[in-house]
Amino acid sequence: MTTTADDAAREKSPLPAGETGISFARPPSDGTEEAARSAVLRATDHLLARQHTGGWWEENFGTDVSYDAHDLFLRHLLGVLDERVAVASGRWIRSQRSADGSWPLVFDGAGHLGTTVQAYVALRLAGHRPDEEHMLRSAARVRELGGVAAAPLEARMWLAMLGLWSWDDLPEVPPEIIALPKWAPLNIYSFGFVMRQALVSLSIISAHRFVRPVPFGIDELFATSDGTDAALRTPAPVFGWEGVFRRANTVLRAYRRVTPRPVRRTATRAGARWLLERQEADGSFGACTPITTWVVIALYLQGYSTDHPVLQAAFGFLDDCASWPADGVRKLQTVHSPVWDTCLSITALRDAGLPAGHPALVKAADWLLTRQTDRPGDWAVRRPRLAPGGWSFQFHNQNYPDLDDTSEVVLALLRVDHPEPARVDGAVRRAARWCLGMQSANGGWGAFDADNTSSLPSKLPFFDFGEYCADQPTADVTAHVVEMLAALGMERDPATRRAVRRLLGQQEDSGAWSGRWGVNHVYGTGSVLQALAAAGTPGDHPAVRRAVAWLTSVQNEDGGWGEDWESYADPERLGRGPSTPSQTAWALLGLLATGEHDSDAVRAGVRRLTEGQTEAGTWEEPQFTGVLVPRAVACRYGYYRHVFPLMALARYAHRPGPEDDRA
Repeated sequence: MTTTADDAAREKSPLPAGETGISFARPPSDGTEEAARSAVLRATDHLLARQHTGGWWEENFGTDVSYDAHDLFLRHLLGVLDERVAVASGRWIRSQRSADGSWPLVFDGAGHLGTTVQAYVALRLAGHRPDEEHMLRSAARVRELGGVAAAPLEARMWLAMLGLWSWDDLPEVPPEIIALPKWAPLNIYSFGFVMRQALVSLSIISAHRFVRPVPFGIDELFATSDGTDAALRTPAPVFGWEGVFRRANTVLRAYRRVTPRPVRRTATRAGARWLLERQEADGSFGACTPITTWVVIALYLQGYSTDHPVLQAAFGFLDDCASWPADGVRKLQTVHSPVWDTCLSITALRDAGLPAGHPALVKAADWLLTRQTDRPGDWAVRRPRLAPGGWSFQFHNQNYPDLDDTSEVVLALLRVDHPEPARVDGAVRRAARWCLGMQSANGGWGAFDADNTSSLPSKLPFFDFGEYCADQPTADVTAHVVEMLAALGMERDPATRRAVRRLLGQQEDSGAWSGRWGVNHVYGTGSVLQALAAAGTPGDHPAVRRAVAWLTSVQNEDGGWGEDWESYADPERLGRGPSTPSQTAWALLGLLATGEHDSDAVRAGVRRLTEGQTEAGTWEEPQFTGVLVPRAVACRYGYYRHVFPLMALARYAHRPGPEDDRA
């Protein structure tokens, strides 16, 4: 893969904080505020020292070990698995195993069947024997969790390619789906963007029924002796969506057997062309490792050899996402997150009081300005006349900018005193125009698409990919766009008012809002309260008071906030979980936005953060507080522990005094 200037500058080179210019308007009122100010100064120095020479900030974005396993599976399937990579990846995968022999989706979480099955098979590829103690325990745990037949579809798809599962016991994914018109139900654009690329890839793989067997079996992972998918063999229900789609699957199986080869060949070629059109400058597809992995297999089956430039570039991206954190240990990063990390870092440093013209901020803004998308992506299917102008999450992702990143980038750019204001103004105008054009008919915003609200994809009984299947407008993304529009002076704009009404209508009976991209109601509620305040909703509004009451009611005894990942599945876990720095900060940011500066809840939360700060000036957070797919894929943002506590403490330390309130 060609090395870009960004890639060459990836190595960190700290910018000295020096005289930051941070000052506070008045003497501290008490010890809590004094501690907050000291913490802000230490955290500011820490964050400034972490900036890369190219101007961005980025830290590892982590998920469970499934994608490390997929990387090994891919290399085996294409015949390029290197023993050194296999052994080192196996060491990482084994290190993430729980004491009971399973692998969880999140730090300290319950064992997850699909992840455990894939991790076990990956360890077999890495040379671990089934009679070793740790493998015996993991196999027993798989059986206790229901065995391979109960594993999610994704795991069984991989097993089928490895010769460990029958393609006949998987749902049909006809490649002809690529030809469905955009108005048709279940066309590829009715799925969310990540599932969209996966679906096209899976349809090609399914058409080929690709198998490259591994030199071992996994009988020890089956809870029953027949080793088939009982769900597919039982009669379809008479009523409900499962019955409809199960019967449709039977029809599709018959269709596969009678489909003329030229028709199928035309469909797989069309799918491959569609995928190729979406390869990014860094060689990736979807700018992430899991989708790139699926696409590489699909293109390989379509005749692209491993030394073809397209696949070489893709492998270059995958290798770039691999790190070697210890000798002989290799882990795969799911995705790079520099745009998101950088805009949040700018906001945190400005909250801290760093001058708007500080060189670190100007350099970061310069880099962000180079990342704005300048051509249409899949979003243009529903908005064909809308000019581009968004930002994506990663270094290179022209196809899929998102509303969340775009909003936060604009909020950050507005707070930087850049030497080329016209350049910044032009970028902001393009972004605002794009965001307004991406508003859905219900008043909210989804992450990647407008009006992608079909419920049919999520009803498919076999595609258990959770909310990858759609891109419904969510409270957290809508809140961030509203906050951006308010910062542009558009709080009275009809689009903003529609969005505010949408947010108020989404408030749950408890007083909270659900979070789609952060765990969970603490994130959603903190985000919405900031947006409502920015849009002019008074602090005594009934919805605001209900939300404040809810946040206060779920505060932990240690003064912090936390919410367990299981809250997406278990309503009893809403707002409940061990305190974490990022979730504590989200709650504080929401409360501070409503004027709760002097409340006992805020003061206790501030003390929790100041007392938990490390000597280095940051916070430790092994928990996964981010979300890719609720109930399916959690993630850990490395920068959340740095930026959100700094934001919260800074806004507390710079709080307005009585004279400011009177003014």
